[in-house]
Amino acid sequence: MRVLYLSASAELGGGERSLLDILASLRQAKPAWSLRLLCAAEGPLRDEALRLGVASEVLAFPRSLARVGEAGVAPTMAGTLQLGAKLALAALPVAKYVDDLRSVIRRVQPDVVHTNSLKMHVVAAEARPAAPLVWHVHDYIGGRRLTERLLRHQVARVSAIVANSRSVANDVRSALQPSAPVFAVPNAVDLHRFHPAGARLNLDALAGLPPVEGPIVRVGLLGAFGRWKGHTTFLDALARLPDDVAVRGYIIGGPLYQTAGSQYTLDDLQRYSQRLGLTGRVGFTGFVQHPEEALRSLDIVVHASTAPEPFGLVIAEAMACSRAVIAADAGGAREIFTPGVDGLPHTPGNAESLARRITELARDGAQRERLGHAGRLTAERLFDRARLAGDLLPVYEHVMAHA
Repeated sequence: MRVLYLSASAELGGGERSLLDILASLRQAKPAWSLRLLCAAEGPLRDEALRLGVASEVLAFPRSLARVGEAGVAPTMAGTLQLGAKLALAALPVAKYVDDLRSVIRRVQPDVVHTNSLKMHVVAAEARPAAPLVWHVHDYIGGRRLTERLLRHQVARVSAIVANSRSVANDVRSALQPSAPVFAVPNAVDLHRFHPAGARLNLDALAGLPPVEGPIVRVGLLGAFGRWKGHTTFLDALARLPDDVAVRGYIIGGPLYQTAGSQYTLDDLQRYSQRLGLTGRVGFTGFVQHPEEALRSLDIVVHASTAPEPFGLVIAEAMACSRAVIAADAGGAREIFTPGVDGLPHTPGNAESLARRITELARDGAQRERLGHAGRLTAERLFDRARLAGDLLPVYEHVMAHA
């Protein structure tokens, strides 16, 4: 089988790392298959795919398409109209891109086209490939006015939809009402890479902080600087910790995507931290090449998304590294851990709730160890990426049988 994967981003956010896990799983399970990746920009996703033996190329989005997006736009009619006007201005470059994409698909002659991002769902459907089209949805569609409208307009051209959690699958069915089947395929983790044993980072040195004198509990949030990822909630929670709790906080990562208004800058978060009086108590490491080394360097990993998380890959990765996890209790994240068994929940966007959980774990090393041990067992049972090939084979077999 020949499968062509399309990604709007070539950075290594959660959706892109999930795609790499799919490629790795299929490469191992089906070495004779022809897997190809097309990215809309240069970046580490393409480099990592090449290392897996996946043929990769770039067909760059026009700047007007790369920067436009619904993230950061006010959820009002005025905001929707403003975004629609930007898309209208991008119409000619987008039409040219669709023509170029159609030429690539004809050259590659795939048996299946598998898109991995919202913009690629739309442009691939507009290209009308002869091969079956599979959308892999990593985001909630309902409530995003323009996105929902665009995808509903194109969904009849889709042969199957893969969702990264049951929560997202239910949202897709409700928002798009597709005639094609929707398959829930949870994300997975490389359990050999994300493992309790292995190298660790000196987070203090990366953040430019002095070494800690005496015992300290290291608490961190790892991820891209998306505005809904809860960085300010995390900082607010750290500012609320009791004085007798010896904690140092870390924000690990940076801005990744091109969509205007969708993320914080490092300066934004540093200024916010200073206003809270957290100077010297919080470190900003910047992007790290090996997130597993950062996770192993923490005692507590915080997931703080303020909106329901479609999946929450960092939760599964932290569990695989036997870290104690505190996660926002909403969306697909609820499907990953069992409260009190292998993770602790907090109310999304509620800094007081998060501060209470951090305080609880910072004072209880035995509970941190117990949660971390249970988390590793859960990851081994549910999130081994070797299962991804088996989960996707029925999807591809279905679309080929109905082509």
